[in-house]
Amino acid sequence: MNKALKFGCVVLCLIAGAGTTGMALAGALPDEVERPDGFPERPLTMIVPYGPGGGSGQVARAMIQGVKDATGIEIKPEFKPGGAGMTGLGAFMETRADGHAVLEHIDDAVSAFAIGKSEINPAEDLIPLVISQITFSQIYIRNSESRFTDWASFVDFVRAQGGRVTIANVAGKGSMERLNMNRIAKHFGFRIQQISFDKGKTRYAALRDGQVDALFEQPGDVRPFLEKGVFKPILTLLKERPRAFTKVPSMADVGLDFTPLMRFRGFFAHKEAPPERVAWLRWAFQKAYRQPSYKAFNKKKYMDLVPSFRNTEGAKTLINETLEIYRRTYKEMGLIE
Repeated sequence: MNKALKFGCVVLCLIAGAGTTGMALAGALPDEVERPDGFPERPLTMIVPYGPGGGSGQVARAMIQGVKDATGIEIKPEFKPGGAGMTGLGAFMETRADGHAVLEHIDDAVSAFAIGKSEINPAEDLIPLVISQITFSQIYIRNSESRFTDWASFVDFVRAQGGRVTIANVAGKGSMERLNMNRIAKHFGFRIQQISFDKGKTRYAALRDGQVDALFEQPGDVRPFLEKGVFKPILTLLKERPRAFTKVPSMADVGLDFTPLMRFRGFFAHKEAPPERVAWLRWAFQKAYRQPSYKAFNKKKYMDLVPSFRNTEGAKTLINETLEIYRRTYKEMGLIE
């Protein structure tokens, strides 16, 4: 087993709840924490670096409701899609570091830093308030598709097309989606065009309307399409089949032996924000995670299939472990020195 795979196994074990960054860190929170000097003095702003219809937009709204349920505080979302999450990250870094602005971001912030696309290390240059979602990815096709109907026939079709098949995702260079998809393509010996859409609505419409042949996404984000029978998964990027998708082949079923990178989403504060305000925000967001409204949201989005919660220290561990996987993988691919 190479070093990158060893690190991948470490992170996957942590995600599965076997390590110290699992649900054990959820712990107990006080029912109330005094607001420092009346903070916040006005509704908070949440910068969301993707469109409102995708997974980030959905989790942002659910967390906003959770914070309101827990504290009564209002949060106004500002959606700033573009640059595979980098436009929103830049916008957040330009806001005043007074605690009134928070950021929603995903593992793209980690991969972008690892490959040199961003100078912001999420574990050091930001303060993680909570990681509230960790999930796996799947590959989807239209349920009405006739050219291929399952993973085996999809592989045969892609091989025969010589690189003309397209798959939609939200992916920058070196991102989780691209690394996972590149490994799949290498294993099966095919070429596929990865088309990135920052906005979930246009990404899902691209598959629905036949603009692309397949979609790389997480199940919770496309659940309405699954329930209506518009999309169907043909591969789950987990070693074993999760209980919600027992009829969909897993990686082990099709002979894939690499450790998949996972999607995670969390909320962050400015590193330079006043410590007492950050402490209150940390409490508020972790309290929001425990609200019935947010728990119901995560369950509806299949986020209860692996433990999702990470507190500040657990989030830093997850980010740093994932960062090491990306760096080692990029070095093996010759993308960084």
